[in-house]
Amino acid sequence: MDDSVREWSLPVRPPYRLDLTATVLRRLSTNVVDVFDGRVYRRMLGAAKSPVLLEVIQTSPSALAVRVTGSSSVDILSLTRRMLGTDVELTHFAAVAARIPWLERIARAARGVKPPRYPSLWEAIVNAVVFQQVSIHAAAAILRRVIERYEPLREIGAVRLAPFPEPRIIADADPLDLRAVGLSVNKVVALRTLARAVLDDALDERLLEALPTAELTARLATFKGIGPWTAAVIALRGFGRLDVFPLNDSGVARSLKDLADDPALDPGALLAELGPQRGMLYYHLLIGRLAARGDITLSVP
Repeated sequence: MDDSVREWSLPVRPPYRLDLTATVLRRLSTNVVDVFDGRVYRRMLGAAKSPVLLEVIQTSPSALAVRVTGSSSVDILSLTRRMLGTDVELTHFAAVAARIPWLERIARAARGVKPPRYPSLWEAIVNAVVFQQVSIHAAAAILRRVIERYEPLREIGAVRLAPFPEPRIIADADPLDLRAVGLSVNKVVALRTLARAVLDDALDERLLEALPTAELTARLATFKGIGPWTAAVIALRGFGRLDVFPLNDSGVARSLKDLADDPALDPGALLAELGPQRGMLYYHLLIGRLAARGDITLSVP
């Protein structure tokens, strides 16, 4: 990686909190691709053999400082906007949440969190598949082992991080190596098949982006390894479609039960009320769950 440096000031749509947005992007502090130290968000982007280092700091309620070290043809500012949800307006979600006491408490404490997106369809696919039917901590541990197996950690000052493995790496990987890091047989088959689909443009992000959400999830679900839940997660975290919510999820169900503390809660009615921004509930449940476990601290004004 060369040492050329570029810097920008990136406007954001207030209210905005980089700390919470980075938290829901990375899920857990063990994430070695998306790294946040409480002040600076760091990430390697571009080709894994010659990545650039992205560093982001929130300098004001309405701006981020973006610093890139290294040369790349990637439009870094557009990618940063995508990953950190800088331009997303959430008035509808805030208005509905204000009418639901248990959700209002979380939303008030998490005011400024924006819906993040993975920088590529491929990364969204891998995360969704790895997190199928296992706990968040187990899935994060497996994904970290996959990353470290194929992209050794790099030292950037006092920070250790890795670029995300490219689809070619997984497509060519020995299935036994993938099994050895904790992936099930079905997930190994799915990831290698989906990696080839991305490489062959059978899964073309630009074409999928143009589809309405219902068509997008239906198209994704035609690929082996992507069921309705996985398609919904990819649509939400990969394409920023806030009108989807991965309801058939045991972790989500537990979070709803524990955080709402309402045996009469009707999830379907709640999602209908949240309407086109129901996907923000997913991120607020994640924040509430992390706070309940002590992984993050929320202060309610």
